[in-house]
Amino acid sequence: MRISFERAGDNLRVRMRLDVNRRRWLITRITLWILAIVGILVGLWGVLAPGPFYRSMPGLGLNWVAMDGPYNHHLVADTGAFFLALGAMTAAALFYGDSLLARVAGGGWVVFGVPHAIYHLTHRPDGMSTGNYVLEILAALLPPLLGLVAALAAPRERTQLRDPAPMNFRLPSRRNR
Repeated sequence: MRISFERAGDNLRVRMRLDVNRRRWLITRITLWILAIVGILVGLWGVLAPGPFYRSMPGLGLNWVAMDGPYNHHLVADTGAFFLALGAMTAAALFYGDSLLARVAGGGWVVFGVPHAIYHLTHRPDGMSTGNYVLEILAALLPPLLGLVAALAAPRERTQLRDPAPMNFRLPSRRNR
């Protein structure tokens, strides 16, 4: 706990800050924000534009999905829906600020991401350069690792403790003698 004192005119303001699991909450929130953004962006792209998703995922001139087999509209749209569902679940954990939801969302990314990463580790598409393959593996490993960090860093208490309201004390006035 940190205590600070501030003089404001004839008043003394005392403020207390509770540092209970502050770093754990920060780590949890950062990882959840990254996962929510990735899930929602990739999910919307796959659901709303499955053809361009297939041809140019992850963007920047790379085409990891197209190198791995023929186009299947249903499969690509479902993949987008999976990412969108995980992104929505992660956003809900952020919105409610609940560590149990954060652990569930992180666990969801691990459950989805580990088999996904194993597939990419064991199936290198023909014609994919080594550098491109390494980037694909790193991108496949990042979501389950971040999910694991979110699940393990989430504090035991369900919600973050709030700092108490500041206390104001009126100071006795000085008398000039």
